[in-house]
Amino acid sequence: MESSGMKVYNNSEMLAWVGDFADRMGVSPEKIKMLNICGKKKNVLPTIETHKRVMIFADESQPDLFYELWEGGYGDYDMWIGKGISSNGAVETCKVKEFMDKKITEPLVIFIINENTREASRYGIRNEFFSKGSVNYVGHEIRAVIMNMLSCDVGDTICIISGESIAIEAAIEVSEGTIIAVEPDARDMRSLQDNVSKFGVHNIEIISNVTEEEMLKVPTPRLAFIVASKRLEEEIKVLLKVNPKCQFIIYTLELDMVVSIKNIFTKYNIENTEVLQISVAKSDKRSVMVAQPSPWMISGEALN
Repeated sequence: MESSGMKVYNNSEMLAWVGDFADRMGVSPEKIKMLNICGKKKNVLPTIETHKRVMIFADESQPDLFYELWEGGYGDYDMWIGKGISSNGAVETCKVKEFMDKKITEPLVIFIINENTREASRYGIRNEFFSKGSVNYVGHEIRAVIMNMLSCDVGDTICIISGESIAIEAAIEVSEGTIIAVEPDARDMRSLQDNVSKFGVHNIEIISNVTEEEMLKVPTPRLAFIVASKRLEEEIKVLLKVNPKCQFIIYTLELDMVVSIKNIFTKYNIENTEVLQISVAKSDKRSVMVAQPSPWMISGEALN
């Protein structure tokens, strides 16, 4: 058997398992979402959340997967387990909670059904689902607009600075890529780590500051989403050294900051600038419309 991190299941073996389970369940193979996590960091919980039928190829590199599934709220879900590489062996049926204390020590094929889900992208996770830590989360309606602006590709690399909930949603969308989450504040860092665990996203690289030394340890970002602070110019300067063609989206609640951001963009030859303000009003318990904070978003891309 190959060691962790190497290819455990080849294409023919995976397709054979898909065919086997498609026949068992009486569905077309195209209705099954395949997820190979052998020696890889993949987001299992978000995948189950957004797909009705998920087939997971796992090995000993993910020993606590059953516990993670139970902790993620899937304990009562039906699960089928096939052992080994070949699809000719016996398949065991059980509930996820029955295996929560068992470690994975060999290649397994795990099939989970989540019939009650909707198979669709979900922008704007409501704030009550995030960890109640030190972070003052942006309204979920505004986050949905931000996610649209990020235009995440499945294999993207995006740097999110001081935007904890944005980092979580982006990590769910960028299932084959990497989110670099930068959090200088120690308390907010703990909230971010709590949310990473809560949502089961494994493709987030967390760093404390944007420095050349730190950025060389992580993949090169295509785009940076930055909550504006006094560190903004230095952060942009470092990111441009790492990627001279980096794209930027800057978030601020301060009108005066908009002018400063545009001046910084001009200084560093960041063009195709667009300024957007989002206004949201929601009714309270008395049916009175209450305005929410209205952030500005300034976007641009470096032309070198």
